[in-house]
Parts: sequence; structure tokens; C-alpha cells
Amino acid sequence: MEKTKEQLEQEALEHASGEHKIRLEKVAALEKQGITVWPEAKSVDSTTQDVLEGYQEGVLRQAQDDRDSGAYTLAGRLVARREHGKTAFGRIQDRAGSIQIYVKEDVVGADLFKLFEHGIDVGDILWVSGSSFKTKTGEITLKVESFTLLSKCLYPLPEKFHGLVDIETKYRQRYLDLISNKDSRDRFRRRSEIIRAMRLFFDRHDFLEVETPMLHPIPGGAAARPFVTHHNALDAELYLRISPELYLKRLVIGGFERVYEINRNFRNEGVSTRHNPEFTMVEFYIVNHDYHFMMNFIEELFREIIRDTCDSMHVQFGELEINFEKPFRRLRMKQAVMEYGDLSEDQLDGVNIDKTLQGCNIKLANNNASWGEKLFALFEAFVEPNLKQPTFIIDYPIEVSPLAKRDPQNPAFAARFEMFIAGMEIANGFNELNDPFDQAERFKQQAQARTSGDTEAHHYDADFIHALEYGLPPTVGAGIGIDRLVMLLTNTTSIKDVILFPTLKRK
Repeated sequence: MEKTKEQLEQEALEHASGEHKIRLEKVAALEKQGITVWPEAKSVDSTTQDVLEGYQEGVLRQAQDDRDSGAYTLAGRLVARREHGKTAFGRIQDRAGSIQIYVKEDVVGADLFKLFEHGIDVGDILWVSGSSFKTKTGEITLKVESFTLLSKCLYPLPEKFHGLVDIETKYRQRYLDLISNKDSRDRFRRRSEIIRAMRLFFDRHDFLEVETPMLHPIPGGAAARPFVTHHNALDAELYLRISPELYLKRLVIGGFERVYEINRNFRNEGVSTRHNPEFTMVEFYIVNHDYHFMMNFIEELFREIIRDTCDSMHVQFGELEINFEKPFRRLRMKQAVMEYGDLSEDQLDGVNIDKTLQGCNIKLANNNASWGEKLFALFEAFVEPNLKQPTFIIDYPIEVSPLAKRDPQNPAFAARFEMFIAGMEIANGFNELNDPFDQAERFKQQAQARTSGDTEAHHYDADFIHALEYGLPPTVGAGIGIDRLVMLLTNTTSIKDVILFPTLKRK
């Protein structure tokens, strides 16, 4: 038999303790008085910021409506309060900010003041109406003439108004973090501003925004281990996408010559301060250009985003100051390994590179690794963590670039770049391989690597090969990790702090 609301409330009260129990008792008392604790919405005409700006500008907003002189109605969460006899001060917080409120018995009446004293708690959401004034201490305040409880908060808010102390709670109960931590609210607003600036840039350059599937019959587009799921109606195994690349290229084949997508990717890998299994990327493609053009394009994109969302082109990230003003450095991979690994060209040649790896205690999973794969292993060990300022690395070995076109001047290398900042890979781009025979051969090599135990190698995608046979024009594409970009531009060293709901272990 389904339980009534009253029965559920009584069960909750029986199992409650401390402050939670006190608040549940208040709910029961208020309902006995005929006060609806979770009523319908009540219209508002202002935000906290409107009140502050209205007072500061000396504007009495009565010419265009029927309100009393200087009257406002707004709603928000009560985040602080203090009482002084027949008066009380509080602070209301809404999407625009917060403002002090002043509640006086002579103004609101004895009944409402009693409700504020005994029925309202910090955390409750209130509708308030009143006019603005400035206190003797100089703080713009809303003098409340009437108020209504809109939603009861049954638990106390974190004790420290400046934010949560417990990191675990911060991520598991993000709503508490957002209520109590202005820095978190500002960070996620900045994230939206960064994405908005990115969209405006692409739109201004005549790109079309699209959406491609999240469920793939074959995982592809990047070297990563996928999440596997099952579609019951089709009785088919599907994969959460690790990249939209192969679908976006199909759209380029179809005639969308400048295309981009901002969306989620999923990779079944470890969790760290720089990795989350579910993350956001922008991936984009443009025809009749090459990867040199794309590096310039990305520099321009970054500078525009930073101009629109940051105070300076010199961005602080931890103890590092990142200079986005000067041209981004461009460095060949072999040159970078020699520079950052303090290695000579002889130590990297085909005869000596195995000895160099052994001397550096670097072991490869593949016993038959090519010279290019060995060079890449040295790059990951010595170079990547030390690329602090914006740097493009070019001349990637073709073996680690299965979807990239070969460099026509040196076919052993791909026409590819990756951009690194603060030791993190931020962007990856290359001339897209549009030779269906070359792509089919590389898919075969990747399939053999999978058979040999490489769980991140690409599958053979016959449908994509068929699409290439209709003709992919000369195209360059790139992807940028938005979460890591937001980390850089908000001085945030953990990816969990820029994703609203990061992946966590179950309790």
C-alpha cells in the first residue's frame, strides 16, 4: 500500500537526529499552522544585482510599471542571519549574487516576524519584497516589507560560508559546494563563457555546429579503451564514443566543409587530476588547408578566448605564468627529445635507441616496436611533462598516427601536431588521411596490434573506408580538450574542479 505524505514525513522524523530532526519538527509545526512549506512559484521582478545597481545609480524604477517607489521583489536562498530583538538581518543569494536583508517587526508585522524568528532557517529559499536603503555601515540593504517561504531546507548548510572543507563532499554534493563557495560558482560560469567565446569564433569563421552519435557500433577516432554497452532491442554490442572523428569526416565527405562539435567523449582509463573518463572536447575540420594553417588558427582561437574571458594574456596557473601573447613555439619531436632529454642524435639513431631506452629504464609493452614508437616513448618520458609554455610538437612518427596523412617530404612522419601547455596535451591535429587504400592498410595494422594485446588499438572500420571511397577532400582537423583548457584559464590544478559532476568511486 502506498504511503501518504504524512506517513513519509513521520518516518523521516523518527529516523532523524540533531539539526535535521529540529527542521523536520518545524515542517510539521508550519503545516499545522496552514503554511505550505513547498508552495508554487511566486513571480519576481528583480535579482540581488538589480537592487544593488538600482540603488547605486539612484534609479527609482517606477516610470515603466506600477510598483511603489524603489520597490523590488526577488527570491533566493537565505545563507546567513542574525537577530537583534525585534529586528533581524540576513543575506539572500540568487543567480546574480547576494544582498543583505533587514527584517523589522514593525514593518512586516508580528506574525511574519515570528515566522522569520522560529520557522525560517539558514538554507531556506525565500521570496521577499521591499525597498533598498543604505545602513550606517554603508551596506546597500533590502528592507523587507513581506516575505514567503518558497522551499524548506532540511539540513544545515556547511558551517564555513566561504566553502566546503571536505573535498569528498565537494564533489559528491556539488550543490553544497555551489551554495557555499563563490569561487566554484564563478569557475563554472567562466567555463560557460569560454565555450560561448569558442562558439562565436567558429561561427564567425563560417563553421557549422553539428551533433554526432554517442553510441558507436565500432569504437574509433582515437587510441583508447572504450566503454561497452548492449542494446537490447537490436541485440547488439555498442560502445560509448571515444571520439567523434570518423563521423565528422563523413560529414565533410557529404559537403559540410567547415564543421565542429562540442560534446562528450568517454574513455575507459584511469582517473587523476588531469583525466576523467567522461570529458568534453571540441573537434573541428576544415577543407583545403593543412596543419600549418591549423596551428595558426588555434593560436588565434586561444588568444580570442583569453581576451574575452581573462584579465590578461599572461595567465597564472599554479606557480607558472603562461604567456599567450608571444607566438607559440613549434618544435620537432626528435629535436624536443634531444633538447629535454639531453640526448645526442647518435643516441636516437636506429642502432643505439634501444640502448638509450634501456639506460633510461623505459620499457615498451610491444617487443616489436618500431623506431618511431621508441622515439615517442622517449618523448612521453622526457618532453611532455616539461612543456610549460604553449608549444606545438610536430613530426610525429606515422606508427602513432593511424588516421593522419603522411608528410610528403618525409613519409615516415605524419603531417601532425600536438599542442602542450603546463605539461598537458591540450590539442591534437593533423592533415586527414583521405587515401582509402592507405587507411585500410593502417586499420589492418591496428587490428593486428589488437590481436597482439593492444586494447587501445583501432578496430577495422569497413564502413568508414567505404565513405572515404566517395572522396574526402584535402582536410585538416583538430581536437581541443575543453576541461583542460578551463583548468588553465581558471588557475585550477584538478580536472574535478572544472567538471560539475566528476566520476568518483562508489561509497
